[in-house]
Amino acid sequence: MNLISKAVFFLSLVLTSLCLSLYGQESADLEIREDTITGTDVTFKLVHIPAGSFMMGSPDAEAKREADEGPQKEVKVEAFWMGMYEVTFDEYDIFRDREKDQDITHADGRVYEADGASRPSPPYEDPTFGMGKYGFPAGSMTQYAALKYCKWLYDKTGIFYRLPTEAEWEYACRAGSTTAYPFGDDAAEIGDYAWYYENSDGTYHKVGEKKPNAWGLYDMLGNVGEWTLDQYQADFIANMEAGTESPWAQPTKLHPRTVKGGTYDDDPEFLRSAERLESSMNWKRRDPQLPKSFWWNTDSPFIGFRIIRPAEQPSEEEIKKFWKMTLDE
Repeated sequence: MNLISKAVFFLSLVLTSLCLSLYGQESADLEIREDTITGTDVTFKLVHIPAGSFMMGSPDAEAKREADEGPQKEVKVEAFWMGMYEVTFDEYDIFRDREKDQDITHADGRVYEADGASRPSPPYEDPTFGMGKYGFPAGSMTQYAALKYCKWLYDKTGIFYRLPTEAEWEYACRAGSTTAYPFGDDAAEIGDYAWYYENSDGTYHKVGEKKPNAWGLYDMLGNVGEWTLDQYQADFIANMEAGTESPWAQPTKLHPRTVKGGTYDDDPEFLRSAERLESSMNWKRRDPQLPKSFWWNTDSPFIGFRIIRPAEQPSEEEIKKFWKMTLDE
């Protein structure tokens, strides 16, 4: 091989490596774990998110900024593991379908009581709306149902998982960035990272098909919006003290709750890191039941969730207190 051929060959290797990196190959610098749902062969990956601080909300000059996004405040966040992908129907269906949950025991050997109060009731509508199931993000569930999934997962595995707070979610999404999007301020690049109105064809897509952010998280923007733990409060950031550690707007009523990330049916401005969406009872408007389902939203296939696992597992007493606060159990 002559000198020119060697140079061309070397350049092709470099370009191939760069393309693989850009299009979602896992970086050796990422700390990734793979957890298993007990009694099944279903696994899910989580990425380690380091402790740190960031400016929550958006600066005054950010294009398309909403009033509820500021003024910006410095927030401190503890370390946690976050789902690399949105929770898929592969995972969620084991929870909702007793026949798929062959191992109905707790992590400590007690039998898991899979009664009507423990698993989702049958949905009034197909929660996928024909858009795809296995490998696709689970959607159409209420925040309560997402939290009950976390509780079920804890009972199954003995490991505490939960929804992220709004602050944790934004911190993880930004991945060290201070721009409107994790990749910068140019909305023209968003198609490389997200399924949104212009490229989604009006449907969600399989997880992990777009580029991840700098911390290895896929679909933080678009695809399905993601539940957080927080009650939505328009003045939440404004009323926050600078330097607040692990802020959480603990819910006191059913709606509105905070959703982050934007959806497959949104324009780019609704996919910005600081954008805040409030949940709505309109997401249940076609539900004929009285009272309406605690588990399903008949009109929000665009809403799903991802989970986190605190780096430092809370005590059993702290876990019981958490379920009492969030699920009243």
